Amino acid sequence: MRYAISDVPIIKRMLRSRWLQWSLTALTLLFFVLAIIAGLVGTPAGNRNFGIVFVWIVWWALLILLLLPFAGRLWCGVCPIPAPGEWLQRRALVQPRPGGKLYTLGKQWPRALRNIWLQNVGFLGVALFSTVILTTPLATALVLLGFMIVAIGTSLVFERRTFCRYLCPVGGFIGLYSQVAPIELRVKDTAICAGHTEKTCYTGSDEGYGCPWLVFPGSLTNNMSCGLCTECLKTCTRDNIALFVRQPGADLLKTTGHKLDEAYKGLIMLACAFIYSTVLIGPWGVLKETARAVGTPGWFAYAGIFLALNLAILPGLFWLAVRGGQWISQPAKTTMRKLFSDYAATLVPLGLTAWIAFSLSFVLVNFSYAWSVLSDPLGWGWNLLGTVGLKWTPYIPGLVPYLQVPVLLIGLTAAIALALRTARQHGQTPWAAAPVTVFCTAATLGLLGLYLA
Repeated sequence: MRYAISDVPIIKRMLRSRWLQWSLTALTLLFFVLAIIAGLVGTPAGNRNFGIVFVWIVWWALLILLLLPFAGRLWCGVCPIPAPGEWLQRRALVQPRPGGKLYTLGKQWPRALRNIWLQNVGFLGVALFSTVILTTPLATALVLLGFMIVAIGTSLVFERRTFCRYLCPVGGFIGLYSQVAPIELRVKDTAICAGHTEKTCYTGSDEGYGCPWLVFPGSLTNNMSCGLCTECLKTCTRDNIALFVRQPGADLLKTTGHKLDEAYKGLIMLACAFIYSTVLIGPWGVLKETARAVGTPGWFAYAGIFLALNLAILPGLFWLAVRGGQWISQPAKTTMRKLFSDYAATLVPLGLTAWIAFSLSFVLVNFSYAWSVLSDPLGWGWNLLGTVGLKWTPYIPGLVPYLQVPVLLIGLTAAIALALRTARQHGQTPWAAAPVTVFCTAATLGLLGLYLA
């Protein structure tokens, strides 16, 4: 069951308006630029610097706790990182050029790289140095500035939002977890799309640009590649595209057709949730110091363990679980690679709830830094809003475990249900899902052990 909320007149006007989306993007760009400036010239004290507090605490809280679970890729629709490059590409800020013309070299992204492997590599690179990035304003500024420079460069050379589709490390995991969200942008009737020869939703028109994400809306079946920019809704001449409210996790109910790069993204995100929980909020201070000491022998040992866990150990254990399901049940009528990728759908709810549980402890402890930083974003002794005197106060620290436990159990329950569904759709007996269920249960118990210790 789903309902087209964009058919409500006031919502349709909002989604068709270019000014609303542009205003939100311009606002996020303002905060983004301020975060870079704060990192370059502001105080080096992370808990007093706008870049650290508003990127890694406030923005992260909004993304993980609200936007991803309930709005999917909504952030991608107003993200400031690709905005300057896209404005240069269009040579326009708000209103479209006639015919949706773009000014770019128009190079096509290499076919072999039309996947999320580079996003996986990029996320691993950021995550490996995250202990430094999350606490050092200058490092945060350089990373954000680097993202924007690459986004502008790809906009000038390649077609449309190539950076967002194939390179952005953040976009990779947003796309993965957006499958859980209770909203989707889809066509109303695929037959109408098939009979519409102009395909203005993909090619563009005087009303707007062709899909910036290089997706034909008529063939869109999940949220991973849709950036919710609503450009197709503006350019469709048949009023055949809508924003729907749907059953949460509807994309995951079809547990076949997944790809290996998606599977590795799920494994990487789960591994990093465990590593972050251990290093950043665990009781072992020596781990955090080792992770910060980039270039030392201890750090190289940490980097080796980090990469091994992400690229070999956890994927290997998951492969054994899927393989074990074949041993104790009738073999699936598909390849092991395909079976591995499809069972990895279980990692989506499991990983998302793991990140929510981690963020609850991290964010609620540190969120109060935001009030004083609002008045003194650069740490220069200002008091613009009169809030600089507000002291750091952790929010509801005693209740955090009572929030983490049910969140993790919800993720585990959804993962087990998906494992059973995958076994059924591949013609296996329910026992085939048992090893994957054990894998997911062990991961959940490991996280619970960290949070309840």
